[in-house]
Amino acid sequence: MKDSPSTASGQTELDVLTDADIDPAPLTGKRIAILGYGNQGRAQALNLKDSGIDVVVGLRGGSGSTAEAEAAGLRTALLEDAVASADVVMMLAPDETHAALYREIEPQLRQGAALGFSHGLSVRFGFVEPRADLDVFMVAPKGPGTALRSLYEQGKGMIGLWAVEQDATGSARGIALAYGRAIGCGRAGLIASTFAEEAEADLFNEQAVVWCGVPELLIAGFETLVAGGIAPEVAYLECVGELHLIAGLIEARGIAGMKEVISNTAELGALLGGTRIIDDGVRQRMTEVLAEVRAGRFANELRNEEASGYPRLEKARADARKTLLERTRRKLADSEER
Repeated sequence: MKDSPSTASGQTELDVLTDADIDPAPLTGKRIAILGYGNQGRAQALNLKDSGIDVVVGLRGGSGSTAEAEAAGLRTALLEDAVASADVVMMLAPDETHAALYREIEPQLRQGAALGFSHGLSVRFGFVEPRADLDVFMVAPKGPGTALRSLYEQGKGMIGLWAVEQDATGSARGIALAYGRAIGCGRAGLIASTFAEEAEADLFNEQAVVWCGVPELLIAGFETLVAGGIAPEVAYLECVGELHLIAGLIEARGIAGMKEVISNTAELGALLGGTRIIDDGVRQRMTEVLAEVRAGRFANELRNEEASGYPRLEKARADARKTLLERTRRKLADSEER
């Protein structure tokens, strides 16, 4: 990869690689085993297959995913057989299961094989300590597997991050980029990163911004309006129903462009209310979240949650389904269907 130039601000300008920059040859004649047939596993396996790659999905005996994968036209094999037959093994099972999964498959991994990830967490925080002879790489599509697959089928791609943690054979970079190309990320662009950078940024986002901050803000807004005497249906439409509109505008135009096309009323309201809600206290707590992520606090919480059978997650899911906001959503959805 060529050196990344610095911008006038002193920050490094990232080099974005696309299909034209990437040699697909490092995967020629190689078999890839996909471990995990969830959101990312299914999408990546199908994209690899459609790119002409020899791919097998490794599953445990009796897995309910076997019939589903085979119905999609994918070859399946028992976990240990898939690993033993593969030149590249992709760890696409849930992150918190990687430690036990790696211990299980390590004896079957070929000498000099490549071990791949789509999230840096399990390597960054020591869930997995790969054998010294293995190439270890990451290709992280920046979006859900369903979107990765649908974009591929449309002839498009999803931007992704790539990284090499361990280059035992000298081929890790080529394999990582060829893999990113084969699943469609090279169509949109592949950006060099590291396992640590990707894991820390992703965990921060989940705990402080998109997957935490945004839903909690929607819930708080809904509850504030309802407590103030606004009908739940109106509160839902105002605080939650319009989210897809602003998301679409930001995706199409950026935040600055979004502000330019909304009404003066909305723009002035955002200007006056924005820093009042997202104030220095919120920013300080975001800084604390990032520090906790880097210190491994969340990784330990994840280990403990998995070991105890996910009690907090199960309770949170059950509680969310019972809220007035969720009941209002279902009521509005039912009325639209009628």
